[in-house]
Amino acid sequence: MVRPSWSRVPALSLGVLLATALTGCSLFGQAEGATTPDGAGTVSPTPVGRRVSLVQQLGPDSPSRTLEVDPTGRWQCRDCAGDGVDSTGALTPEQTQRLQQMLADPALAKETDEARHYKQGCIDALTSTLLIPPGLTITTQDCPGEPKPPVAYQVLLLITQATPAEDKG
Repeated sequence: MVRPSWSRVPALSLGVLLATALTGCSLFGQAEGATTPDGAGTVSPTPVGRRVSLVQQLGPDSPSRTLEVDPTGRWQCRDCAGDGVDSTGALTPEQTQRLQQMLADPALAKETDEARHYKQGCIDALTSTLLIPPGLTITTQDCPGEPKPPVAYQVLLLITQATPAEDKG
């Protein structure tokens, strides 16, 4: 396993930190379970569930792409396919239900970077970071032999297969 040079680690860490901060701005724009006016001006409850964001970067010098999925299954992707195009869409009801079940799985807490004492081990590999409020961060890299956290990896597969984002691993 090749270890990243110290000069690359801060750059990648800075990229993930920046993406986290930018994602946080949109995540906290509306509280989950809040009420919102509908088209008729009446107030309806916002669906309760969990949001998830995916930040991917291929090596420390490439631009990152960000995919955000809200509790209703609506998604927004910035540079999702690596072509500079932003896109939006929605998961199917079945995909949304499956995603919400996985995001509610208590096993995710054991798959966080902190719980796994995760350290990035490859240079120029695709790094995928799932950000699940409140406070779950789960990172994987497409390195040969790197174990994938089971629930988080299923979340990653579902959202990359259902959107223009691609899991290159």
